[in-house]
Amino acid sequence: MTTVKEKEMIQEQFKVRMNEDELLNCMRCGFCLPACPTYIESGYKESHSPRGRIALMKAVVDGLIEPDEDFERSLNLCLGCVACETVCPSGVKYGHMLEEARDIVSQNKKYSLPTSIVRKTVFEGLFPHPNRMKNVTGLIGFYQRSGLQSIARKIGFLGILPEHLALMEKVLPEVATMKEMKNRPVHVEPIGKQTHRVAFFSGCLMDSMFMKTNDATIKLLQLAGCEIVIPEDQTCCGALHGHYGEKGGSKDLAKRNIKAFEDLNVDFIITNAGGCGAFLLGYDHMLKNDPIWSERAKKFTDKIQDVSEILVSVNFHKRVKLELSSQIITYQDSCHLRNVMKTASAPRLLLQSIKGAEYVEMKDADRCCGSAGIYNIIESEMSMKMLDYKMEQAKDTQAATIVTANPGCLLQMKVGIEKEGLSNKMRGIHIVDLLLEAVKQ
Repeated sequence: MTTVKEKEMIQEQFKVRMNEDELLNCMRCGFCLPACPTYIESGYKESHSPRGRIALMKAVVDGLIEPDEDFERSLNLCLGCVACETVCPSGVKYGHMLEEARDIVSQNKKYSLPTSIVRKTVFEGLFPHPNRMKNVTGLIGFYQRSGLQSIARKIGFLGILPEHLALMEKVLPEVATMKEMKNRPVHVEPIGKQTHRVAFFSGCLMDSMFMKTNDATIKLLQLAGCEIVIPEDQTCCGALHGHYGEKGGSKDLAKRNIKAFEDLNVDFIITNAGGCGAFLLGYDHMLKNDPIWSERAKKFTDKIQDVSEILVSVNFHKRVKLELSSQIITYQDSCHLRNVMKTASAPRLLLQSIKGAEYVEMKDADRCCGSAGIYNIIESEMSMKMLDYKMEQAKDTQAATIVTANPGCLLQMKVGIEKEGLSNKMRGIHIVDLLLEAVKQ
């Protein structure tokens, strides 16, 4: 529970740090309401809408309400999908305000000892250190290959976990070996005539748990004629820190990444995870008031591009024959890829170019699936409501393959497939893995 002293400190910091012009920019028109998943799933509760949350932030700044548990709950229940920004006629930067508000609350309250330990371990001890991420992921790989996974399932050990976590364990990708994870390429030549020289942001989870998807991405870029540079000293994008009240940590990671990429003389910095790409794209805003880093951040963000965009720009779907066995495929948007990076048509164009496959658009494909980083772990009830809705729309397409462009979305949709008992009829796959599967050379 937040103490009186902590509430006073939070309130004071809201007055100092929140951008009042942005708070006042919200006209309370309500265009954001039908775009907000938590507003819909909460039974149209105003405090769980973007408009309502902004009103609560303004009320804290004005001293009309205290930043109590109900206020914090409203902030925490938000997915941060920023679908509201895409429909806002005033251009309110809700996502920036949400991150600032969460950071103020987080930095001015005392967490319980277990929560403090977990936060310190995750935000300071794990994600900023790529080798540690690989070591932890390696333990998952050992669990999968050693027979422990089979034993745990046979004796019903996973039954002690909440249903959504047990399902998540079931759909984890097959993890590469430690040797494979630590023997990564740093420079790859193009196949055929060169089109671009690019850098690849390999990420932390993507280059460990989803390493095979990174390998597929590199292969596609090669086939697209790209010379690829993969800096060894890059690190986590900082999205988890930024979204969960550790803004200082995300700034440190941003500076490390900018430094790692800035002297490579590349045309683009390519990403294959919507959440990472969107956060990288926000480095210039995050560091705009830093006299040393603001210009360097702007040059960095100007080069960020999703892999689907560069593939379309070089006519990959015409350079390479794409073909699959007869099947219906559909696409689930990554919220941040669509709403922040503004990439929606490129993935669809690539999927529609695959011979033998029929593309069927899913209703509300742009509505959040409920993954949202670690939201599906810490807010499982709301997350599962969103997933249930999403699976209804996916089933209506009669698709055998659900395609995503973000690792969190991919795991969430795989959980949905398992939850619905459809694993023998339907699969979830990252778009680059499907495209490589479709390449006929």
